[in-house]
Amino acid sequence: MRHAKSSWDSPGHSDNERPLNDRGRRDAPKVGAALEERGWLPELVLSSDSQRTRETFAGMNECFSSVVKARFLSSFYHAGLGAVQDELPVVPDEVACLLVLGHNPGWEDLVGWLTGEDIVMKTANAALLSLDLESWSAALQPGKWKLVDVVRPREL
Repeated sequence: MRHAKSSWDSPGHSDNERPLNDRGRRDAPKVGAALEERGWLPELVLSSDSQRTRETFAGMNECFSSVVKARFLSSFYHAGLGAVQDELPVVPDEVACLLVLGHNPGWEDLVGWLTGEDIVMKTANAALLSLDLESWSAALQPGKWKLVDVVRPREL
């Protein structure tokens, strides 16, 4: 998933500290509710440590019916495949649904690499991917994942 829409009207903040704007604050809970409704409730979230990804998760988390743990990682800030590849081996194999939350262009590239499909990851878009796995350490298989759906807040 890509973070919700952020504000560019925050003088004095670094890029990492940029908060969500009003639309982003509205979209994050919508996407959280849509994931829950579709049966895609994450058991774990690996997220960039930026302010906008933290706020995106917080907004989504309000709509989740159970506690969802999140790990905020500086390595996910403006990253993609390499950062995810480094973190997947430590994801417990019992986790059936994992959400990775970050930024473009890395996330768009990651979805394309995993599925072999080109999709545009606008803000607050969540690509729902599926692959039968025995271990998260074997998850990074190019072109093997199935793109099940893309949740787009404008369509909710």
